[in-house]
Amino acid sequence: MPKMKTHRGAAKRFKKTGGGKIKRFRACGSHLLEKKSPSRKRRLRKSTIVSASDLKRVQQLLP
Repeated sequence: MPKMKTHRGAAKRFKKTGGGKIKRFRACGSHLLEKKSPSRKRRLRKSTIVSASDLKRVQQLLP
């Protein structure tokens, strides 16, 4: 059986942490920023951990 290929789109969006969790960036931070509050825009700049319900799907894309 050949090696599994990494999903290149997912590889650009997700990173694995040292503890094995998967890190992602938040959505809605790239355009239509005038109506968003400064605190919301600051929060969107930071990364977060992929939720438990999505973790299995993302792990399949990143062997």
